[in-house]
Amino acid sequence: MQLVTGGELFDRIIERGYYTEKDASQLIRQVLEAVNYLHDLGIVHRDLKPENLLYATPFEDAKIMITDFGLSKIEADGIMSTACGTPGYVAPEILEQKAYGKAVDSWALGVISYILLCGYPPFYDENDSELFNQILKAEYEFDSPYWDDISESAKDFIRHLLERDPEKRFTCEQALQHPWISGDTALEKDIHGSVCEQIQKNFARSQWKRAINATSFLRHITKMGPGAEGEEIGEATSGRQRGKW
Repeated sequence: MQLVTGGELFDRIIERGYYTEKDASQLIRQVLEAVNYLHDLGIVHRDLKPENLLYATPFEDAKIMITDFGLSKIEADGIMSTACGTPGYVAPEILEQKAYGKAVDSWALGVISYILLCGYPPFYDENDSELFNQILKAEYEFDSPYWDDISESAKDFIRHLLERDPEKRFTCEQALQHPWISGDTALEKDIHGSVCEQIQKNFARSQWKRAINATSFLRHITKMGPGAEGEEIGEATSGRQRGKW
């Protein structure tokens, strides 16, 4: 077990004072490499989210570490179909109670990438059923003005990860080859102010709201159909609201 002392991803971004699309690309590349390594070992994390991405040390060149493997599973252990994870980051196939695999992590990475470029989640509603309907339809937008200064390459990268069909969704290996990650298409315009403003508005901590969301998530999944593994639902996301709402 390794001690990580560098703090949470969002806190470090806010503290930076300067933040660009290129910085976001480099952050995502680190996470992709780590998740790709897990996938090569047959491990599916199943609860990737910004809160589970911590810096190893307080130093500027610190690496990002993936934490909280409480819901992770070895794919070779059998078919995965349990509804688990955090509501705003779960893939459509999880909500549908279909058998799923590593592609659910790719979906979550798409959600994380989206947030890192604008500061708010692609799927949001105060009503959990509406939230899940958005996810099931892969219904999201690149809203103006928040996405006006973000490259088309970044948007294309996200579209490949937030692909409704898990068979067509980018694997981590494919995502690492995308020009926005491996090339020079990520822009270097400072977006720190707008992104941090939205992060602070949309990701306020609220343990009470998390508990309520976890309960409603379980209730919604139960209505959709029984799971196969009998595992617990992961901690739910906190109450979030886009700044424009």
